[in-house]
Amino acid sequence: MFILMVVIFILGYTMIALEHPFKLDKAASALLTGTILWALYALNATGILELGFSPSWEAVRQAADNLIHFVKPAIDEGTFDKLWGENVDMSENVILFVEHELNHHLIEIAQILFFLAGAMTIVETVDQHQGFKLITDKIKTTSKVKLLWILSILTFFMSATLDNLTTTIVLVALLRKLIDDNRTRWFFASMVVLAANAGGAWSPIGDVTTIMLWIGGQVTTLNIILKVFLPSLVTMVVPLIIVSFTMKGEVTRPVLGNGETNEFTSAFERKLMLFMGVGALLFVPVFKTTTHLPPFLGMLFGLGVIWATTEILHRNKPLEDKRKLTVIGILRKVDMATIFFFLGILLAVASLQSAGHLNEMSKYLDENLHNVYAINLIIGMLSAIVDNVPLVAGAMGMYPITDVAATGYAANFVVDGTFWEFLAYCAGTGGSILIIGSAAGVAAMGLEKIDFIWYLKKISLLALIGYLAGAAVYYFQIEVLGF
Repeated sequence: MFILMVVIFILGYTMIALEHPFKLDKAASALLTGTILWALYALNATGILELGFSPSWEAVRQAADNLIHFVKPAIDEGTFDKLWGENVDMSENVILFVEHELNHHLIEIAQILFFLAGAMTIVETVDQHQGFKLITDKIKTTSKVKLLWILSILTFFMSATLDNLTTTIVLVALLRKLIDDNRTRWFFASMVVLAANAGGAWSPIGDVTTIMLWIGGQVTTLNIILKVFLPSLVTMVVPLIIVSFTMKGEVTRPVLGNGETNEFTSAFERKLMLFMGVGALLFVPVFKTTTHLPPFLGMLFGLGVIWATTEILHRNKPLEDKRKLTVIGILRKVDMATIFFFLGILLAVASLQSAGHLNEMSKYLDENLHNVYAINLIIGMLSAIVDNVPLVAGAMGMYPITDVAATGYAANFVVDGTFWEFLAYCAGTGGSILIIGSAAGVAAMGLEKIDFIWYLKKISLLALIGYLAGAAVYYFQIEVLGF
């Protein structure tokens, strides 16, 4: 059954990767994969745990005195002795162990999901109030090279402030108003994906994988910005420089219909929602640093403030307008399928972590590579083929955070260690190598119907060059400059 869990995981990933040919939404595949894996684990827990691959189970067996804190802090001594005393066969209680393992992982997963749900709702509220229009209306140039640089830089910083998926959606919508030719728009949308993934990698709120590492405590706000900003910038700038030597001419702007030029919110409402939305997102790291509480609470606080503001702002408007502009109506437009996808995939990875698969993989990588740069470069390349969320979740499960006093190879895994920072960079930017390798790429592919083979021919090499160039900059920072 231990091997069968791996087979089910691979099959689930295949279904996710081939979402469009199979015409089965990846959220359904992810949920099925996650729930089936936990069911297999629970039904065969005794045999799986007896293999000795699960680090949690082995820790329980070797330190039964600490089990009372692991299983349930409020459990009484009598119940503890009855279930886990010296004369009790521990194999009879493996289901209890699996159940509490699931609960333990669910706490971490829920924090990520609440964070994402809050962020997506805030951004959707700003977009629904035409807040991003204030930015897009400022772009006047028609030069291809100049427009590409402007959009890429705008995307890079918007992605760090908001997130790469939402920024890509906003920028693709903008491109439809700026560029008429379909293939030219494909190229610009693809470069937006590169910039969005690069911008999200260095910000604790810019990419879901960096969010996971930030929430998990592997990286802190200031260090991830200082260490990963320059490599991420290079990842974007190098492809732009290469393209600038070959791209020439002007873009032709499409003729917009009356419906596309209508403004259904006031200038005050657009400015208010843009500033409040960005402010709410930027407030999250401040909230975490000040209160030491999980970031999702800061995100929900910001959502609550915006929610109350929209209710007051539109209280005297017709019911139809209120439904469109208040958070209650906007919630219907939030992509809940994305939330369920993350839930399923994180559950699947958690099952492999609990059963010991990830621990065995980490041992294999350590024994054969034993180099944090090589390991992360491989993870980044893999993220071009499969979603980077489970790869980062797997890495987080494979390698525990070590003590600050750790030396040698183990020092790479302390909070703000080289492994975690380089993982944020590699997983965030490596997905740009293929169009299906990131949420931003999949969004652009769906919105603009970008062909996979076209992206492979026109963009993949540029993305790979940028990815390796940024990795080289990070290596130079750490190993040569000692930064």
